[in-house]
Amino acid sequence: MRTTVRLDENLLKDAKQLAARTGKTLTAVLEEALRELLRRQQVAPRPAKIKLPTFRGNGLRPGVDLDDGASLQDLMDDRR
Repeated sequence: MRTTVRLDENLLKDAKQLAARTGKTLTAVLEEALRELLRRQQVAPRPAKIKLPTFRGNGLRPGVDLDDGASLQDLMDDRR
């Protein structure tokens, strides 16, 4: 199919250079670039939900603050 588009002069120059360098036609370069852009724009499927195992217990040990990574690391190091 034939159509007319307006391209930035420098973009067209770069596309022509790429076509010459790769031995492709300008049309092939533009089609490939447009296909790649459209492929990236497709909505990715949602990843499958992961069910994490849970265990019964008495909650956190006294003094454990999950918002304080440094003290949590200290507590874990003490257990070794």
